[in-house]
Amino acid sequence: MPALVDIHLLLAQVDIEVTQEFLGRPGQRAGFLVLAGLLAGFLFIRTSARLIRMQVSWWPGNVETSSGLHIHHLVWGILTIMLTGFLAFSFQPDSPWLELLAVAFGIGCGLTLDEFALWLHLEDVYWSKQGRSSVDAVFLAVMIGWLMIVGIAPFDSGEQGSVLAIVLLVGANLALALVAVAKGKLLTAVLGAFVPLVGMVGAIRLARPDSRWAKRRYEPGSRKLRRATERAKWIESFQDRLTNLIGGRPSESRPEGHDADGGAGS
Repeated sequence: MPALVDIHLLLAQVDIEVTQEFLGRPGQRAGFLVLAGLLAGFLFIRTSARLIRMQVSWWPGNVETSSGLHIHHLVWGILTIMLTGFLAFSFQPDSPWLELLAVAFGIGCGLTLDEFALWLHLEDVYWSKQGRSSVDAVFLAVMIGWLMIVGIAPFDSGEQGSVLAIVLLVGANLALALVAVAKGKLLTAVLGAFVPLVGMVGAIRLARPDSRWAKRRYEPGSRKLRRATERAKWIESFQDRLTNLIGGRPSESRPEGHDADGGAGS
């Protein structure tokens, strides 16, 4: 009982604060515009790729050189990121140029992350199942960026908090994140670094059946392993439907007359 009281006292000393001045600072506004540009760039180029894959006649199509070399849109994304980053660091402009550069930088990030799977696997897997990692990368980037923009600070102890309380809670949150990683829940672990409650839920719930945690702790044929497998199938089915809705259904073969990315260089 005393130990439980001590834990409550420690939790009382640490606040999870969300800023009350949303977009009230130039840095926050720029960060928000980067995310808006990222989403706009991703949605535009993914829609373009899907229209080209559908062979819509009125849509412009791929970007190719005179020799037939297909230029992937991550090239344009990287160039945009390099240019806007250089301009921002070199001139450190005020409004409205800062906001314009933030939007352009975000668009470059969206174009680049839409082909995350390509630069991860070093091959054209845009419409394959491996290509779905591009959609996952965009989702993860947006979630982390959003949490940073709104100013979530789970370890802000204020003036009344003790160093010991912070150290203990940071250690506990790190432990929860590591358990979530061991259970095969990378996204939960990342979000848990910002929101401890998410990390706690990820650490408590069943592990993925193919995770290191399940292989070491769930006996073959056990009830836990069966439940974990059933839950994983449901989650994967939901993720597949959601990813197909956003990024398009993967295919095993290339559409005739098109590159494997379906015109991802537009």
